[in-house]
Amino acid sequence: MSARRQPLVATDRAALMLQLVPYLISKGEVSIAEAADEFDVTPQQMRAMVEKLPMIGLPGDSGYWQMPNDLFDIDWDLLDEQDLIVITNAVGLERAPKLTAREAAALLTGLQLARSIPGVGDSELFAGLLRKLSRGASSAPAEVIVAPAPVDAVRDAVARAVRQGVAVSFTYKAPDAPPTTRTVDPVKVHIADGQWYLQGWCHLREAMRTFHLDRVSDIELTDIPISHGHDPVPDWFEEGKGDIVARVRFPASVAPLLGDYLDRARVETDGEWSVATMRIADEQSLKRLAARRGGAVEVLEPEGARAAARSWAEAGLAQYH
Repeated sequence: MSARRQPLVATDRAALMLQLVPYLISKGEVSIAEAADEFDVTPQQMRAMVEKLPMIGLPGDSGYWQMPNDLFDIDWDLLDEQDLIVITNAVGLERAPKLTAREAAALLTGLQLARSIPGVGDSELFAGLLRKLSRGASSAPAEVIVAPAPVDAVRDAVARAVRQGVAVSFTYKAPDAPPTTRTVDPVKVHIADGQWYLQGWCHLREAMRTFHLDRVSDIELTDIPISHGHDPVPDWFEEGKGDIVARVRFPASVAPLLGDYLDRARVETDGEWSVATMRIADEQSLKRLAARRGGAVEVLEPEGARAAARSWAEAGLAQYH
């Protein structure tokens, strides 16, 4: 007989009771002997604990139990006649918090978006989470479909390339530059500020490069094995040889809203206005920053970035005419 099978002190009994109820609920039906063996107590001690369950429950507003369903209950006939423990009223332990339909729909949307990341989302883990979220809501979540974007075919091709361990070939059109054909060992796909980017080893440049997926077309899988897939990838904001120096002006009070854009920028403040000098890889990357701040952010240079922000704003304005 183990040391546990001694008279139970109050602290031991309280600790056991906290573990006993979830155990009994999970078992559904269990004998006194089996439960006693599981908790390393005598059958008599187990019976005594079970018989006290109907005195435990949820207090009402006044601190006292007001309704019969506020207390645990057991099947006394099975206990007395067959030494079987069955909980017939589990109070609030089965009332697990559930997501609202809107909360579940929001999480389903995020999971569907994450699932599109090559090498990450194409797994049974995401499928399982999607199923559990759909079942676990307090009511059926709305049907959520993440609308396909033009870059979906590119992401799908990159995902296949990662699984097969081969490079991809595509046409890339950088701003103000003629199209080039690139062969790339894909490493990572990122989403930043609503835009998708591919990072990988470029066979043409013989270095890691970042590609804006909106500018990728005619993508194909090659039969070239990936040879640089484990090479270190530059930090997302790391300066590169092809970076462009840009300057933006904004009210100093807006600085906290610019987030990552200012992480590596040199900011000069004169009174109520600040000017940030930063390095960017693409002149198109500042157009959303300017548009989202409702005129509070002005792109000073380069001219290509100013033109991109202006065109973006004009295209948005045209939607209202």
